[in-house]
Amino acid sequence: MTDGKYALIDLAMALSLLFSLMFVCYVVCLVVPFVRHKPRPSGDADDFRWHFFIPCRDEEAVIGDTLAYLRGHFPSTHLWVVDDDSDDATGAITAARQAADPYVHLVQRRRPDARTGKSEALNAAYRALVGWLPADAVLDRIVVGVFDADGHPEPGGLDVMAAGHLFGDPAVGAVQCEVRMRNRDERRPVPDGGRLRNLAARTLVRLQDLEFRTTTAAVQMARRHTRTVGMGGNGQFTRLSAMRAITEGGTGPWRGALLEDFELGLDLMLDGWRTAYTTDTSVDQEGLWSLRRLITQRTRWGQGNMQCTRYLARVWRSPKLSHSGVLEISYYLLLPWFQVSASLLFPVLLFWFARGMVQGDGGFLADGGWGLCIGAALGITQFAMWGPIYRWRCERGAGFWSSLGWGLAYAFYIYIFYVTAWRALARIVTGRGQWAKTRRNAELRVEGPTAIEF
Repeated sequence: MTDGKYALIDLAMALSLLFSLMFVCYVVCLVVPFVRHKPRPSGDADDFRWHFFIPCRDEEAVIGDTLAYLRGHFPSTHLWVVDDDSDDATGAITAARQAADPYVHLVQRRRPDARTGKSEALNAAYRALVGWLPADAVLDRIVVGVFDADGHPEPGGLDVMAAGHLFGDPAVGAVQCEVRMRNRDERRPVPDGGRLRNLAARTLVRLQDLEFRTTTAAVQMARRHTRTVGMGGNGQFTRLSAMRAITEGGTGPWRGALLEDFELGLDLMLDGWRTAYTTDTSVDQEGLWSLRRLITQRTRWGQGNMQCTRYLARVWRSPKLSHSGVLEISYYLLLPWFQVSASLLFPVLLFWFARGMVQGDGGFLADGGWGLCIGAALGITQFAMWGPIYRWRCERGAGFWSSLGWGLAYAFYIYIFYVTAWRALARIVTGRGQWAKTRRNAELRVEGPTAIEF
């Protein structure tokens, strides 16, 4: 019986090591095309008409600055701000700008029809735009960009979007651009905090920048080969004719998942449209320096991911997707469920390993320590390597030792997703499907929770 127990532990350790090695190979396949990428030729933004959707709820701390920025850098672009029944001055700020500027449009929502989720807010902007356009508008030449209330797209980015391999290709229905953290170099993100708190805060912001500009970007580049590029909520561009094609009953193209951006891209792929990704232009947003707020945000994303699992049957039956595309989408949709399962399995393996170590007499390596050591080394290295890659690819001015520290911190940062996967599952089980708004860094400190349910 004892021999059987150790054999089971050895088998579990071997399988864990095998999966770790497979993931390392996967990471290598991501890194090579990522580091070899070179910018591609831009197009002419004047070939298209551009409209930006900006869904807002209680965004007075940032919306004025964002509107000023967008009007200054994108003077021929129409801005559609959706005020989702804000309790602050978001609507008043936008209304004042609308009165003085024909390119600013306020879409006002009021309860009980408001505060029903970001999808409904975006659908309200879609209906307002479609109603505003002339009857003879050429929908193929109209592109809608979606930005957060703090989103600052890079000047000149619309020329990139108009490139021949992006919206210059009529088969492309949507394009996602790179996302960067605007406050990644801020030394004191918490002005009233001490040295240690500010070190933790700026490291957390830096890790979000590393995440979006390396691992996320590398995955998106790999998805270009499987034609399964996912859409994000900030810096997402969609051809209006593609939106019209997937709209049901005239209500709008967004279907209501908390991960509404990915869901939109998935609907487009299932309808036969190509989705694309580019790092040749980017959008800046605020990185969250509060771990609590980051967990709130990622829980919402995880719950939306789990909600989209309902698409699996359609994905497996779709004639529009390649076999590799079906596998990639399936992996992404099932990832939070894998994280929940793994967080149950690994503690059990560690318990049995520790028990075997206490009772065994064969020495550390003979009792399975070899598997634990190799697995831990691979687990840390495959994520820590992104720190130096981030420095080489994105932040040449950073020091090597700083980048190594970021990489090691990132190897532990990814465990946040195991926590948020469980929180997302708990929200699904308890029937909590409301949107949890994450408070902006610039907002005044107030008493109460950091997440507002609506």
